[in-house]
Amino acid sequence: MIALLSDIHGNYPALSAVLARLDRLGVNELFCLGDTAGWAPQINECCAALRERGAVGVRGNHDDYLVTGRLSGRSATADLCIAYQRTVIETEHLEWLGALPLVLSAFGIEAVHGGWDDPLEQYLREPSVEMFTGRQSGLFASGHTHVPLLWEGAGIRYCNPGSVGQPRDSDPRASFAIVDGESMRIERVEYDIEATRAAIASAGLPDYVGSSLPLGLPVGSHCRECR
Repeated sequence: MIALLSDIHGNYPALSAVLARLDRLGVNELFCLGDTAGWAPQINECCAALRERGAVGVRGNHDDYLVTGRLSGRSATADLCIAYQRTVIETEHLEWLGALPLVLSAFGIEAVHGGWDDPLEQYLREPSVEMFTGRQSGLFASGHTHVPLLWEGAGIRYCNPGSVGQPRDSDPRASFAIVDGESMRIERVEYDIEATRAAIASAGLPDYVGSSLPLGLPVGSHCRECR
């Protein structure tokens, strides 16, 4: 069995809950689809936990912002959170994120963070057979949307495991996927959301970065002033 994790976004309590569930399931192969960085503050703890377990993966757009210093171009709050992480991230973790490829095939799965037209920024919300024409794998995975999705067509299977650290499908539970031979399934697990909100407050980040977590909604979607 292989676990697909994506969009952890510095949310260590969520990642810890997912890893505990994986231990109970006996899953020890981790394929991360990007965005360990961004939003919640515990970037070092998240990187350390993934590296300790030998996780493989691809770079996400927030990882890229952190590594390269470029701005998101969409959200001042996202840039603020990345700026904070840049002040605390340990060098070894920054180098690890920077070495992640944009596209990776592992465990018979070809993965990117966004989509195959733009591995970092594309939102792949409606898969089609044409998107995968000419690719070598029959099993594909990406994240970025924060919404879990399983899709099949013409011998192609696609999985978006949703988000570990910031689900956006109105379900606040951490989301991930299990690939077991020919089967794919989405798993959800509850975690200590208030612990994450406390870490956000302790880091001096705006409260609204965490106030959307109990709702399972994007940051700022529930208040006008927080974009």
